[in-house]
Amino acid sequence: MTNKLSSIQSWLEEQQLDVAYFSDFHSIDYLTGFNSDPIERVLALVVFPQDEPFIFAPALEVEAVKSSGWSHPVYGYQDQENPWALINEHLHAHTQHTEKWAVEQEQLTLKRASLIQTAVPEAKFIGNLSPLMTKLHLIKTPDEIIKLHKAGEDADRAFEFAFNALKAGVSELQVMAKLEYDLKSSGVVGMSFDTLVQFGAHAAEPHGDTGNNTLKPGDLALFDLGTIYDGYVSDATRTVAFQSVSDHQREVYDVVLEAELTAQAAAKPGMTAGELDGIARDIITKAGYGEYFVHRLGHGIGSSVHESIQIAQGNDLVLQPGMSFSIEPGIYIPGDLGIRIEDSVIVTESGVDPYTHSPKELRIIE
Repeated sequence: MTNKLSSIQSWLEEQQLDVAYFSDFHSIDYLTGFNSDPIERVLALVVFPQDEPFIFAPALEVEAVKSSGWSHPVYGYQDQENPWALINEHLHAHTQHTEKWAVEQEQLTLKRASLIQTAVPEAKFIGNLSPLMTKLHLIKTPDEIIKLHKAGEDADRAFEFAFNALKAGVSELQVMAKLEYDLKSSGVVGMSFDTLVQFGAHAAEPHGDTGNNTLKPGDLALFDLGTIYDGYVSDATRTVAFQSVSDHQREVYDVVLEAELTAQAAAKPGMTAGELDGIARDIITKAGYGEYFVHRLGHGIGSSVHESIQIAQGNDLVLQPGMSFSIEPGIYIPGDLGIRIEDSVIVTESGVDPYTHSPKELRIIE
């Protein structure tokens, strides 16, 4: 049994709980190594304080669970069967104690909680697994750090494919399709989120979508992308100029670059997440663009692209070695431009170690 599952068992014993029920497929992947989004079907990991855990999955996923390296029981169900009644049967085959449950309160819907309690009338949802999962995710192991670095290497390659796809008249969607095709053709299994490509003033929408805007000489092009390596992800952003750059564009770019480099150089164990955000934010504010930096400086990264760490104003979380997060200052001036520069980093004993390394000096693509 993995150390992660052993930690869950120990926690159940400490809390005097009978059952841990995981329903978030990201959590199941993190704890077991089996990765699948069940969509509307039921996928669950059930852990007990003493007995061995089991995975409950759609019948069409059972062989995939076994081939993933899972060495404990896996039970399947057909679409016409009642999954909750079957889960109840499997529970009672493993343990006589099925009253005190811990669930992921941030993930389990009211509807599914009601279906569980109908099938297992004695079940009482006493414990919350969400804070425990947050704690487990917080500090990365050496093996996890290796995987994050591999994901970062793939993200760096993705930027080169992206820059090579730029030409006058090409659309954001065409560039996204080309870079993802080239990257996946090189062996990368997938992106960690929907790749974002934005040209010109469209990049002033930090959470905009890749669209049909076409590239013109003098545009800035923003790329926000990430890749997956063995269950771990990267997240990085680069902004480049196409054919030419104005003094205004260069000025804003230099402010964002200074904020990103300064924050990355200053980050270290013992400082708070809020203090790190303030270092980058102060630079942008003093340059006169504070109102255009409209989001936190960064977020946690690991087996998913948005983990619990918030590098944000007012956050008193103390940085510790092994934490992984993004550093991504940006300036977004509506109707004008959007510039963001982002790296993924891991906190070390004395600072941070970035695992995305694509050059950050303003690049003009000819």
